[in-house]
Amino acid sequence: MADLLEYLAKQLVDDPDAVRVERVDEPDAVVLRLHVAQDDLGKVIGKQGRIARALRTIVRAGSVREHRRVQLEIVD
Repeated sequence: MADLLEYLAKQLVDDPDAVRVERVDEPDAVVLRLHVAQDDLGKVIGKQGRIARALRTIVRAGSVREHRRVQLEIVD
């Protein structure tokens, strides 16, 4: 799931080298932290958060395989 998220984010931003996904396992969930360059933060979030919402939907759909809740955090 982290690989798919990284691929999608790299397609959205101007600086794909700055994109990385950090996976944090917590007792009740898996948190995927998407790191992007400061200038690309708006591109990943999108107008009114539409792109961020779509990325979260994709991550949630993929979490069915892991049988755990997966959350997405977008950080710079």
